[in-house]
Amino acid sequence: MADTRYQTQVRTGARTQIDEGLRSYMMGVYNYMALGVAFTAIIVMAVAANPAALAAVYSLKWVFFIAVLGLGFFAPRLIFSGNTALAHAAYWGYCALWGLMIAPMVGHYLGLDSSMVYRAFLISAATFGATSLAGYVTKRDLSGFGAFFMMAAIGIIIAMLVNVFFVQSSMFSLITSIITVLLFSGITAYETQMIKEMYVEGDAVGVAKGKSIFGAFALYGSFVTLFVHILNILGIMGRE
Repeated sequence: MADTRYQTQVRTGARTQIDEGLRSYMMGVYNYMALGVAFTAIIVMAVAANPAALAAVYSLKWVFFIAVLGLGFFAPRLIFSGNTALAHAAYWGYCALWGLMIAPMVGHYLGLDSSMVYRAFLISAATFGATSLAGYVTKRDLSGFGAFFMMAAIGIIIAMLVNVFFVQSSMFSLITSIITVLLFSGITAYETQMIKEMYVEGDAVGVAKGKSIFGAFALYGSFVTLFVHILNILGIMGRE
């Protein structure tokens, strides 16, 4: 009986350590992500407050768009290179590029109605929080949705480019933004579960740091995408 009680206590203690380790790991992910969002906001506000900088950034918007896509593809390899400095450079560079890319759009809406930008941010935060929590607590395996989410995201990017260069319809833009918000709500849940399952107790410091930065990188991209498209929805609906 004493031995049974001892084994039970050991298992309970190990499970508690894992829970505390996982909690600390996830907090690290969310902290990095929040700092990334704040860094992007600082860049956006600085550019939006300077007309000359805003004009320069706007003229290079497609350069930043391609750079965001390119770094979004290569950053995971850099983050898991084992070099912590390189991982940080990839993540913060990604956040900076996003800030430069969306500065003209956010600056435009700040000039029209600054409260719209703040509403979009709050709605994005609430949506992200709810879907990330759902991904964290659900017992359902979401890994099977990975391929679908990847193909759907590519399809959305193509649809947006078609609208920008050929259709140029505000209604089409509204529809694609609504679909994007729904899609990235699902992606946020999927990514949160994936990041949670990446946790391994006893990981080397460098490996654990890489996983935290990668988790922040993934969730940051989903959050900013939600914000951009929710802002677009509010902007289009406000014009109607």
